[in-house]
Amino acid sequence: MDFKANKPIYLQIVDFCFQHILTGEWREDERIPSVRELAMTLQVNPNTAMRAFEYMQSEEIIYSKRGMGYYVAENARGQISKLQKKEFFEEVLPETFRSMNLLDISIDDIVKQYEQFKKEVK
Repeated sequence: MDFKANKPIYLQIVDFCFQHILTGEWREDERIPSVRELAMTLQVNPNTAMRAFEYMQSEEIIYSKRGMGYYVAENARGQISKLQKKEFFEEVLPETFRSMNLLDISIDDIVKQYEQFKKEVK
């Protein structure tokens, strides 16, 4: 995995895990890779992977079964969506607005581009 400098590694690991849950690769109430397995796969320190697991557990995305490992929580997808929307509105959108202002891009320009995007995605 190629890590970016603008975001802590443990949060990038969280994003990696979120992708696996959102795509259905990791399903509700199914076991996910252990901290060590994930650390080896991503070539990171197990403590960094553990920090990602602790974050996801605190946000009720995963839960642990003593001696058995970590599992995807019920409604994990809903929780992830809620967290990612919050991040989008608090971090991504303000930066986008700053760029729009600097580049003199109107909201109408954005709407046109978004409508074009939706046509292409269908």
